[in-house]
Amino acid sequence: MSSDMPVNKLDASGIVAFDLIDYKPDLEVVVFDIREHLYMEMIIKEKEFRESVGKMDYTAFHGKAVAVICSVDAIIPPWVYMIIGERLHAYAAYLSFKDPVELETELWAMNVNNVDLSAYKDQKVVVRARAGIPPALYMLAAKRLAPFVKTLMYGEVGMPKVIYKK
Repeated sequence: MSSDMPVNKLDASGIVAFDLIDYKPDLEVVVFDIREHLYMEMIIKEKEFRESVGKMDYTAFHGKAVAVICSVDAIIPPWVYMIIGERLHAYAAYLSFKDPVELETELWAMNVNNVDLSAYKDQKVVVRARAGIPPALYMLAAKRLAPFVKTLMYGEVGMPKVIYKK
């Protein structure tokens, strides 16, 4: 009888996975639409705008990432963004003039940029393929990992596509 144990080829490959989903932001992204504070949903009238944002309850934005948008085509003077920023600053965990998807991608990229990659030094690393991850994050992962890794791959540990090899 043979005492040879089966070898797990995945474990033997020495490939380490880097999963972008692990760095998805925890912050809930909510929208602040300037349109709701425009006169006739078209223009800024300073007095009416200041009254509108002054009587607003900002507690719904507490601890959240706020995507400031204007869902109508209107000319918004820069001081409007300053007023909105000043009002939201005390409540929002993060604030930017971006649509919600762009804001989430920005937060996600910040998380990826803050990862300590020393554990991946001289390793064979596969960036896992996942649905719904913005392409910009795959580009960022390649940029960040390439200087550290021996081999950079994409896909799954069992069937990766080689991207870069030292």
